[in-house]
Amino acid sequence: MAKVTNLHDLMVESLKDLYSAETQLVEALPKMEKGATASGLKKAFATHLKQTEGHVQRLEQIFETLGKSPRGKKCKAMEGLVEEGSEILKEDMTPAVRDAALIGAAQKVEHYEIAGYGTMRTFAQLLGDQKTLTLLDQTLSEEKDTDKLLTNLAETQINVKAEEAVKVGR
Repeated sequence: MAKVTNLHDLMVESLKDLYSAETQLVEALPKMEKGATASGLKKAFATHLKQTEGHVQRLEQIFETLGKSPRGKKCKAMEGLVEEGSEILKEDMTPAVRDAALIGAAQKVEHYEIAGYGTMRTFAQLLGDQKTLTLLDQTLSEEKDTDKLLTNLAETQINVKAEEAVKVGR
């Protein structure tokens, strides 16, 4: 980690962490989509992959504006969250239960990203960096929308099917 002496430096280092997180997700989401069985969940993962690719591009725009490289940091938190998702795909579960577990794993990721982007948004606002603020606002909004979509899928479809599987002993 570079020497951090002020809020701007902290924002740059934290944005590098988010960049690493997003690039890890670009690799993980296709696996989650493949492992999901419910069509709505598959679609949600595919849609979020496209959004995540956009998040990476926005972060690259921010780094270009800041005159910094986005590389050089590994997001260990995302690495752990992605590993949890990978473990779900390897476990012996009924399809409905696996889908419920994948939603849980995906929401952990979304909540981590919402926290990260919310913090960066606040930093950009305090620093008066309107361009960064605008780009972060777009991403933060998409992350919140994805979380709401996953919650809706869980509450109205996926978790209901997982519970039915328990009732019939499958």
